Amino acid sequence: MRKIHFYSGLLMSLFVGAHIFNHLMVLGGIENHIHWMEMFRNMYRNPIVETLLLLAVGSQVYSGWRLFKGRTKGKRNFFEQIHILSGLYLAVFFIIHISAVMAGRFILHVDTNYYFATEGLRTFPANLFFLPYYSTALLSFFGLLAAIHYKKMSFSLLGVNPFFQACLILGMGLVVSFLVIYGLMTAV
Repeated sequence: MRKIHFYSGLLMSLFVGAHIFNHLMVLGGIENHIHWMEMFRNMYRNPIVETLLLLAVGSQVYSGWRLFKGRTKGKRNFFEQIHILSGLYLAVFFIIHISAVMAGRFILHVDTNYYFATEGLRTFPANLFFLPYYSTALLSFFGLLAAIHYKKMSFSLLGVNPFFQACLILGMGLVVSFLVIYGLMTAV
């Protein structure tokens, strides 16, 4: 179960990293964002790649839930708690998010581009839901990266211990999350 979770997580991390990069490109304007999105879509909307990504999401949700249920209760450090909470949030987020995108594509027959993604962020009162929904997903992704880094890293880099390295990853996630949300809400 752990190996399935690990390898499907690696695949998803590559996709999510590219997805976040694409969202950051909105800081250069909507056209820039859509240009990068179209480039990435050429790769991930390939039927084989898309199927692998959907299987990876399903594997992450299922194996993550099984691993969560199998954990013994006990004292957990800060990053173990971040790992669990981030994973649980992302499981729910991916189910909702992917369902919405697939419904947009295959039921509503709309392009699930910038305009689809930001309709809720840029409209009151929907933004009261979508702002924390997207922000928490971004922070959760970086929280998972930080937690896994802390667990796996066993040495200092440039005099920085693993705990502080993981804190730097969280800090970077906070900055990236702010920039993505700012860009999506204010792009012209």
